[in-house]
Amino acid sequence: MAEAEEEAGLESEGEEVVLTPAQLIQHLEQAWMNEKFSPELLESKSEIVECVIEQLEHMEENLKRTKGGDLKASIHRMEVERIRYVLSSYLRSRIRKIEKYFPHVLEKEKTRTEGEPSILSPEEFAFAKEYMANTEAHLKNVALKHMPPNLQKVDLLKIVPKPNLDAFVFLRVKERQENILVEPETDEQSEYVIDLDEDSQHLIRYKTIAPLVASGAVKLI
Repeated sequence: MAEAEEEAGLESEGEEVVLTPAQLIQHLEQAWMNEKFSPELLESKSEIVECVIEQLEHMEENLKRTKGGDLKASIHRMEVERIRYVLSSYLRSRIRKIEKYFPHVLEKEKTRTEGEPSILSPEEFAFAKEYMANTEAHLKNVALKHMPPNLQKVDLLKIVPKPNLDAFVFLRVKERQENILVEPETDEQSEYVIDLDEDSQHLIRYKTIAPLVASGAVKLI
């Protein structure tokens, strides 16, 4: 990491948590991996994104003051490019999911309870609303206006597929979890309970461990 990097402050349950630059990048990488392998759009990590952008700006400013042939500067430059790639990939993953599941994403955002974290940043929320409006306008201009009046309305929640929460995912356990209820694979089986040991790896149905991904107790791999 480039010299003179600054610590970052993140809000957690109303309290500010101070992270070192290395810890901040670890948080970004975990958010990236979880988003990449989760079938649904996860909670927005906009504070992490903003702090990482600030760190990249500091690192680039420091690099401007180093000599061109400095080996240390070359290593720092590669690290800047690596972080930039992870950040871009994370944001692209989220945009792809918003485009794919936009009516369900907006419905989930609209119906979330007070205190429940938002799954969209303000910018993503504006993008999702605009995407939905453009999709509705396109459907109307291309097809719906040519149909009988009783068929000119369409429920996008019904025609756009939902995220497949039954998909199986690989995970690594960060904190031991006990009494995790697992749904049966077939009608002949019954529900059963498992324990997840720290640092163990599992292949399991996503909806079974979705709350653990949200809490940070497990991470997708």
